[in-house]
Amino acid sequence: MKIVMKFGGTSVGDGSRIKNVAKLVKKYYDEGNDVIVVASAMTGITDKLYEMAQISSETCNTIDFESHFNEIISRHELAIKDAIDDEAIRNEVSGEINQRLSELKNALIGVCYLGELTNRSLAYIYSYGERMCVPIISGAIRSLGVKSRFFAGGEAGLITDSRYESAKPDKSCDTKIKEKLLPLLRDNMIPVVTGFVASNEKGIITVLGRGGSDYSASIIGAAIDADEIWIYTDVNGIMTTDPRIVPEARTLPVVTYLEAMELSYFGAKVLHPKTIEPAVKKGIPVRVLNTFQPDHPGTMVVMNNDAEKNSLVKAVTMIKNISLINISGASMSGTPGIAGRIFTALGKGEVNIIMISQASSEFNVSIAIDGLQANSAINSLRAEFNDDIVKDITCNNNVCVVAVVGEGMAGSPGVAGQVFTSLGKEGINIRMISQGSSEANISFVVNRDDAQKAVRVLHQEFALDKF
Repeated sequence: MKIVMKFGGTSVGDGSRIKNVAKLVKKYYDEGNDVIVVASAMTGITDKLYEMAQISSETCNTIDFESHFNEIISRHELAIKDAIDDEAIRNEVSGEINQRLSELKNALIGVCYLGELTNRSLAYIYSYGERMCVPIISGAIRSLGVKSRFFAGGEAGLITDSRYESAKPDKSCDTKIKEKLLPLLRDNMIPVVTGFVASNEKGIITVLGRGGSDYSASIIGAAIDADEIWIYTDVNGIMTTDPRIVPEARTLPVVTYLEAMELSYFGAKVLHPKTIEPAVKKGIPVRVLNTFQPDHPGTMVVMNNDAEKNSLVKAVTMIKNISLINISGASMSGTPGIAGRIFTALGKGEVNIIMISQASSEFNVSIAIDGLQANSAINSLRAEFNDDIVKDITCNNNVCVVAVVGEGMAGSPGVAGQVFTSLGKEGINIRMISQGSSEANISFVVNRDDAQKAVRVLHQEFALDKF
């Protein structure tokens, strides 16, 4: 069986955890599987890299980032010591990491001299988190007696366009990844590839943006026709809700791709929506597993799940830090193009719309957005509607989005009634409602103070603790 095993930052957070990952990888390799490892940077390293890049561009003084840089050095030196038992391999990996550290410092000094941080420079600096982690993982695997080789994403065939901080895979990816990695599998070798990091056709480093390491794993898995893609995190798969809100929350054994996409979009951070797409196209199952409880079955994400079609709601999730913007005006009714102008204005302001609702009277349009984008949204809308059509644009920052998710809701009468009746009985007021034509989710906006209560009420209403 061909398996892509992806490990997140907490899974490789220090040397002992990296050694644990190496043993886990070897276990499945010894069972006769072809294994490719995709790894994130060690926990917190990407944030440190960003801070150093910002300091370099703003203060133009190398002394100001030294403390962060020294912390990165010490963490990786300690990780090498704890993860790799073989002295020769340990020394070899130390030399590789020292080379990467030298390159990183030169890049930061360059930013200092220029006093400017471009997207291209930031992507290059970001890449060092993963590029310093994978040699240690590969070394730990080799120290256990298994052949392994590490790659930056571009070296493994992961070629993208030149949107440096949010790059998109090139059509040539599949072919190039196969050419690079399949011969290594035939040679009984375990490739260890950077997540998140890629390069364009010219070899210039790019990164894939949020959720990029999972995305890398999915792209690679699709390219090599993997039997399964395993995403290792620090939780036991995808849960019925956040266990910090509902302690009785349970792991969902199986969810569909559509349900996983809905859950990831509406606040469940285990998977990013982009992760799913390459796997969907190839029909490759994705398992979400816990590195620290490797025997837990986790969650399997599949194309269809006919066995659970009678299960109406699978999970309840929540997005915090939402702003609700209301756009109103009597002249909006019957005026063509209002919605188009709203979308265009927000698009120019680089504002992402999470939900939108419009009454049939057409006097009011409500949109829910990330609270961090509220000022940009308001300014963009006021600049667009400086005429008499829109009379008022208001913003409420004290709200959250709650969503119930499940493919079983499609074509099942009464689910929305059950949702809102149960909330009404508990005195929870609904500010805005939205449901897509797929009927796989019902999402709504409530006051922030009611959000967690709404999640608990719905989790109990649909008996999600009984899975």
